[in-house]
Amino acid sequence: LLELILSTTVWLVGSRFRHLLFRRHIFYSSYNLKNIIPMEQVHSTLEGMMAKMDFGNKLDIEMNPWPDFIQRRLDLWAKYMQNYNDELAKKQSEPITVILPDGKEVEAMSWRTSPLDIMTKLNMGGRPIISKVDGVLWDLERPLEKSCSLQFLLFDDDEGKQVFWHSTAHVLGEAAERLFGCCLCYGPPIENGFYYDMFMDDRTVTAEDMDKLEKIMKVAIDSKQPFERLELKKEELMEMFKYNPFKLRILENKVKTPTTTAYRCGPLIDLCRGPHVRHTGLLNSFKITKNSSTFWEGDSSMESLQRVYGISFPNSKQLKLWEKMKEEAASRDHRKLGKQQELFIFHELSPGSAFFFPRGAYIYNTLVEFLRKQYRKRGFREVITPNIYNSRLWETSGHWQHYAKNMFKIEIEKELFGLKPMNCPGHCLMFATGLRTYKELPLRFADFGVLHRNELSGALSGLTRVRRFQQDDAHIFCRQDQIASEIEGCLDFLRFVYETLGFSMKLYLSTRPDDFLGDVKTWDEAEAQLQSALEKFKLPWTLNAGDGAFYGPKIDIIVLDAMQRQHQCATIQLDFQLPVRFDLHYVDENHVKQRPVIIHRAILGSIERMIAVLTENFAGKWPFWLSPRQAMVIPVHPEFDDYALQVQQKIFDAGFECDVDVDASDTMKKKIRNAQLGKWNFILVVGAKEKENGSVNIRTRDNAVLGEYSLEKLIEKFNFLKENCVLKSEENF
Repeated sequence: LLELILSTTVWLVGSRFRHLLFRRHIFYSSYNLKNIIPMEQVHSTLEGMMAKMDFGNKLDIEMNPWPDFIQRRLDLWAKYMQNYNDELAKKQSEPITVILPDGKEVEAMSWRTSPLDIMTKLNMGGRPIISKVDGVLWDLERPLEKSCSLQFLLFDDDEGKQVFWHSTAHVLGEAAERLFGCCLCYGPPIENGFYYDMFMDDRTVTAEDMDKLEKIMKVAIDSKQPFERLELKKEELMEMFKYNPFKLRILENKVKTPTTTAYRCGPLIDLCRGPHVRHTGLLNSFKITKNSSTFWEGDSSMESLQRVYGISFPNSKQLKLWEKMKEEAASRDHRKLGKQQELFIFHELSPGSAFFFPRGAYIYNTLVEFLRKQYRKRGFREVITPNIYNSRLWETSGHWQHYAKNMFKIEIEKELFGLKPMNCPGHCLMFATGLRTYKELPLRFADFGVLHRNELSGALSGLTRVRRFQQDDAHIFCRQDQIASEIEGCLDFLRFVYETLGFSMKLYLSTRPDDFLGDVKTWDEAEAQLQSALEKFKLPWTLNAGDGAFYGPKIDIIVLDAMQRQHQCATIQLDFQLPVRFDLHYVDENHVKQRPVIIHRAILGSIERMIAVLTENFAGKWPFWLSPRQAMVIPVHPEFDDYALQVQQKIFDAGFECDVDVDASDTMKKKIRNAQLGKWNFILVVGAKEKENGSVNIRTRDNAVLGEYSLEKLIEKFNFLKENCVLKSEENF
């Protein structure tokens, strides 16, 4: 009778609110069923109905039957959920105070009131997708445990996006199990969407499979499966996931606590810290974007996995906007433009290492020279260091223990060497060559040395993920009391470079993590100096508490390009540990040995990666000072070819990238059009009048006619544009 009543209620209310009815406290508080029917019976009946109804319609394309491990997991989950609800019912509920971001206080009950209850009370609608309790992400339906601060996050918030995409990854995982019966591995959110790794023996994911995955995901989303959370003992999880060797490895090697959390949506149960959105119905606008292969833990000696990527949004309008942006991004793809503009290529005989043609090398060298000029003004001294070091160096620095698999190793005379993946250990050797005094500090070493990192072949991607690259790397050796002023200098340098390139940026201060090394006082003082420098910088910044590296706090810099895509290129990182590892000292004014602090600093980061970002940001329309195609000379008739060649040579000799089109098979209009399509900044047309006056007639690549200029005046203008790094040179000619 009870099941008939409840199922009729569910049918009448509709699936949109079904997940609400399956929440025990809703029945308990709203309908007071405890006085009519024992709550254990209500809960047991509801759990049985959920197991039947959460999955949605089973499609013909799915495995039939599903793998046995799915039902075994569900049986264990039902048992543990019953235990959790029994324990929750026994907890003593007390009045608590919840403080909202605006300072407003809301009264609530511990272990009974959830953020969703408060959200409903405040008439906030359905826009918030997750909450933060005392700064920690928290499921909307998870009961509050004590008095706390509470805020709600939208999809527009960075953390909101990550939760939304993480939840969609779980739906993808569910679809993969229903389609392939595979062993799931990792399924995290990433910068733009999410992915799931899965072990499928020798099978690969095909385009047809991706379509099937989307169809099963749609079923799971339409059925509005609630996300449920349980904290379970390690041995309980080992039993639940005994079919999956990858989950067992995670439990054995990564979980260091007696308990950890798992989440369920529909038939999927997965190890997960969470949190998640309330139910899958919120994830209805999604797309599977691509797939690739990878290895377990990125180790090529381990099992080969299939990786499926996706993206999701709260509504179809946002998904369509993303698809439009993807089309625009494809037209700006640096790999495509690099080939079209003869900037660089890659070859299978040297994977992950770019071959720069003269025009690409011009951009590369111009960026480096731009920084070199600033180095002289800002007190950096450029050094040159070896490319290969004995493994003893890397053992001292700690890289051999933690980074060896990403290094290229060479055996020479029965000793092991490694190509350097970073410059800092070499700079430490240089600092340690003599007795340093406080008068020498700060000591700023800059290095454009070639670096090599052994990236997996499947991870290589154009100039953004390479094996051979150079950085605008610098290491500042300074006293503890010099940190603030040095950071201020780094931030000022950063602003100058990024404003010159036309980027806006976001700043984040990442502070002491749980696994930090060193003493708390040193960390506190350093963090205070970083914060002071950021406040003087007068740009908004965000605190990422606990997100620093174990060896020092850092400032993360995110740049936004013309398409508002985010890129992390720059680095400002304090390091307390390398000076200890290399036993670095300086003598202070009292002749006492002191330990210096190292500041790792890069602004462009990888030059290769920055060229990729700039290529796509400018869509190949380079600003004049960076452009490898600054001017194209076009004669109106072959009889003026000689003068056109003279003009080209004079401009080239003045230090500019200038070419001439004397192809007799094309008309003047066709040549102008070709130059515009080739994105030459300025097109210089010459004929009888120009030859007589020693001048050129100028138009831009966007077909703005600037008129006649003498060669001397033109070169003067070009020098101004180049020396001042004018961003919009055609508009400011």
